[in-house]
Amino acid sequence: MNLSLGIDIGSSSTKAAALDEHGTLLGTLQVHADDPRTSAYGVLGRFLDQQGASFDDVEKIVLTGLGSTYFHENIFGIPTIHALELDAIGHGGLYLSGLDEALVVSLGTGSAFIRASRTNGFRHLGGSGVGGGTLAGMAERFLGVTDIFALSEMALRGNKAMADLRIADVQEEDVPGLAADLTAANFGRIKSGASDADLAAALFNMIYENVGVMASLALSQDTTRNVVLTGSLASLAPAAKTFDIFNQMHDVFGIDYIIPPHPSFATAVGALLCEPLPEN
Repeated sequence: MNLSLGIDIGSSSTKAAALDEHGTLLGTLQVHADDPRTSAYGVLGRFLDQQGASFDDVEKIVLTGLGSTYFHENIFGIPTIHALELDAIGHGGLYLSGLDEALVVSLGTGSAFIRASRTNGFRHLGGSGVGGGTLAGMAERFLGVTDIFALSEMALRGNKAMADLRIADVQEEDVPGLAADLTAANFGRIKSGASDADLAAALFNMIYENVGVMASLALSQDTTRNVVLTGSLASLAPAAKTFDIFNQMHDVFGIDYIIPPHPSFATAVGALLCEPLPEN
């Protein structure tokens, strides 16, 4: 076996993905990140054990993410290089979606918007502080829930209309270009009977809907109509639920919202496709 391993060391988790010499994705693994160095070494060992591989099978390691700055040496003697995180997001989104160009959105602790093209390169359009960190902080403070997967299951049982003010709530007749199910104000009409599940559904919707609208605005003067959603938040079931609704309203946004396979690992995969950063 001959593989290259990409490791994305984030603020809350570390993710690993491997490609073989033909560029085929071999596998992925995610661990909790308490400490960048510990989590990177840990994910490497666990990934190789999972794949039945050894250190000798690893041709190179490519590090990216905020925690990659803690490494200035080869890991276990394996050639170790660094990749720019924003380029890795773009490369990974295109690889996983099979597209040649798109707006790649990374839904992590915050949200980053990368205009990605295989021929014209990658451009960071900006970002937003609205993301997984927002979700986690508000869920803990207002719902007392700290497990993101439990929160996701809770949201699937809820009805966001019990908390959000929708276009349908403020107009008697349909208005061209405004779908009735769109949100007029997040948490703008919390009904007395709203349950925690309803609030969880509205919270997820607030994050995803705002990201979706920002993405459509970012492409308002662009030729590409594809938005590829990556990152841990894109892998949760409420994301598919929200963006399915967005795709059903194609006449409003004119955008195709795509959640590719393995969205959590786009940056780790993309790191393996980047030009290495120059050594200090």
